[in-house]
Parts: sequence; structure tokens; C-alpha cells
Amino acid sequence: MHISFLLHNAYGVGGTIKATFTLAKALAEQHDVEIVSVFRHRNEPTMEAPREVLLRHLVDLRQDSPGFDGNQPGYTRPARVFAAGDRRISQYSRLTDQRIGGYLKALEADVITGTRPGLNVHIARQARRGPVRVGQEHLTLDSHGYHLRQELRHRYQLLDAIITVTEADAHSYRTRLRIPDVRIEAVPNSAPSSQLLSADTSAKVVVAAGRLTPVKRYDLLVRAFAQVVDARPDWRLRIYGGGDATGNTRDALQALIAKLDLADHVRLMGTVVPMDIEFMQASIAVSTSQLESFGMTIVEAMRCGLPVVSTDCPHGPREIVKDGIDGRLVPIGDVDAIANAMLELVNNEDLRRRMGQAALKTSCRFDPARIAERHESIYKQLVVTRRSRPRTAARESTLRLQGNVLGKIFDLRHATAQKVRNYSATFTRNIDQSSIKPH
Repeated sequence: MHISFLLHNAYGVGGTIKATFTLAKALAEQHDVEIVSVFRHRNEPTMEAPREVLLRHLVDLRQDSPGFDGNQPGYTRPARVFAAGDRRISQYSRLTDQRIGGYLKALEADVITGTRPGLNVHIARQARRGPVRVGQEHLTLDSHGYHLRQELRHRYQLLDAIITVTEADAHSYRTRLRIPDVRIEAVPNSAPSSQLLSADTSAKVVVAAGRLTPVKRYDLLVRAFAQVVDARPDWRLRIYGGGDATGNTRDALQALIAKLDLADHVRLMGTVVPMDIEFMQASIAVSTSQLESFGMTIVEAMRCGLPVVSTDCPHGPREIVKDGIDGRLVPIGDVDAIANAMLELVNNEDLRRRMGQAALKTSCRFDPARIAERHESIYKQLVVTRRSRPRTAARESTLRLQGNVLGKIFDLRHATAQKVRNYSATFTRNIDQSSIKPH
């Protein structure tokens, strides 16, 4: 099969990029695979791209490139095709409408797979009738706003399948999106086994990894680790990840570390890619997230032989960690429970070793070859179904027309709501200013 993945920006850093690269590399052992990046802002990908996979781009944002597209007329005009509720909408334009549409209309492939809602909508609206159309969802349905969920309910009817990364999210799509003609499957992300030896779980180090964003609740982790330090001052915590857009999360964490007098025990390590070596130098991995669409760093830690303490948050951790076997699941937001679970492992090296070995064994189900086989099976079934029971042109036209009409309605509602918010903000600001009395 010829399989094409449509990716937002293959030259950045992120879980979707890593997951797509890993899956594409595994599939390329048996199939012709390409990754099409909408944007390119640097000469080489930041993350290691698979050499076996063709990588190309549609919009060149390198200012020193002869193909620079930032001065194209359509680049500054708002997009009409990309889903309005997708948080990346501001980066898309009339130029991306044109470039993505041209690519999809000319695509000679068996399967085209999108990797975020806005791109899945492009595939639904612009792909020709030949290829199987698949929309991957690396976030959760609950993480999408109301406007986006309503748009997806109608746009996704033109897809052949939606693939989520957890069974819990697949259930949400089946029961709440109500698109019975679209196949919905759950296939987790994959992580390769480490090229290094597995961790021996003797180091007195706890590790956490992920962007420094509020949803990760690293503040709870730092407070819980203060309890660990009280009992075992010889242990250290290392938190890996870049800061959020404002930098406030990093600053707040540094302030909390100083306030709790943990400067000698807790360090913010910044972004490290790949994380294998860091996991190998630790004995326990921890995730304190309030919400996870999957939990990629949990799998990566387990593939290095680390037991994981994780909050039992929606949706991914409970489908990865087997509580009491290869790690511990604790209630969301419970500092004492997080601390107790860490201390249970900190104080028992034999338990750490047993759970670490179990983690190494159970995490094999996330091996790229196994995950690629599941995708391959779904793709083949969809290709056969499309060829044996093709959707008629009339049916496609009806669904497309319905989606366009409803899409315009949602866009109008969204624009109206935004105007109301802007008016309300201006009115409030004027009231505030009029209440200021001169001295």
C-alpha cells in the first residue's frame, strides 16, 4: 500500500510528531510511506525523522529559502477550510487551503491519514474519492471545544475511519459524535525499545517528563516530593520539559521549589531528546497530570524498565499502567497519595526491581511493529470495503453539502459569539476606566 500522513509541522517538537515518525518508520518496512508536513520552518527536523520515509512540505517558512512562502498574498488571509475550532487555526490561511487542497486532489495513495482535527477536516472536505480517508485523534474529544465538536460531527461523516489512541476516547466518539457510517477504532501510540540496557532501579532518582504546562500538575509533584525528602533526603527529583508559552509555569515551579527549600533535591532539567539516557539514570518515573490524551512518556519510561507512579486521570494511564504490577495509579490531585506511592517504591528496592521488570515486559505491547500491524490491518480492511462497497457520488455530495451548510452556521455562531465577547470586554473596560477618580 501507499500510505500518506498529513502532519502540521514535522520540523518541530511534540508527541504527535514523534508518534507519526515512529508509526511511519514501522509501516515503511512493508509499505510505501510518505509524511507531508504542512509547514517547514527549519532545514532539518528537530526530532529524528525516519530515513525510510519520504518527507516533504507544502508551505516553506524559512526566510532564507528561495521557496519562502511568507510573502505570498494568501498567507495573510484567513483560512476557510481548516476547522475553525482547532487551536492552530491562526497559523492556517488561504494559502494553506490552496496547498493542502492541491496535494489532496492530486494524491495517488491507498490511504491518507490526518493527525489533528483541522487536517482531518481538510481530508474530509478536499480529498478525492479514491484513497481511504482516516482521521487520527491524538487529543481527546473532551479536550475539543463545543464549536469544534459540532463541526467534527458533520465533517467527519466523509471520513472512512477515526483512530483514537485510547479505548476510552473511542467510546466517547462512538457514543457522543453519532456518526454510525464511520469506523472508530482505538490504537495506542508506540514506543521503540531502548537501545541501551534497562534501568537497574538502584539510582536514588525520580524522573518526570513532559511540557511544563498547568495540566501536568508538577506543583503537586513537587509538594509530594517534599514528603519524600522528609523521609529520604538522599533522593532527588528531575523534571524534564520545556516551558509553556508564557514561561509562568517554570517560574512558578522554581518559586515553589525555593519556598519548600528543595533546591538541593528538585531540578528543572529543560528539554532533552531522546529521554532514554535520563530514564536509565533513574529508578522511578512519575506522572501527576490532571488529563492525558495518552501518556507517551509513561510508555517510554516503562520501555526503559522503570515502574511508574501515575495519577488515574482520563484517558490514557489506566490503559497503560497495571496498578500494583508495573506501577501505581493514584487519585487525581491527591498529594498524599502521590507521596505515599513514591515512598512505597523508594523504601523497597526489591519492589522497584520487580515492578521495573514487569514494566519492561508489559510495555512490549506498545512495540512499533505490533502497533503498525494493527494500523495495517485496519487500512487493508478499509481499502477492501471501499472497493467492494464504494460510497456513491450522490451520497458524497449530500454529506459534503450538509457539512458545508452546517459549517457556515457554526462559523457564523462562532463569529457572533466572538463579537459579543469583544463587546463585553470593551464595555467592561470602559466602565472600569470611568470609575477611576482623579486625585
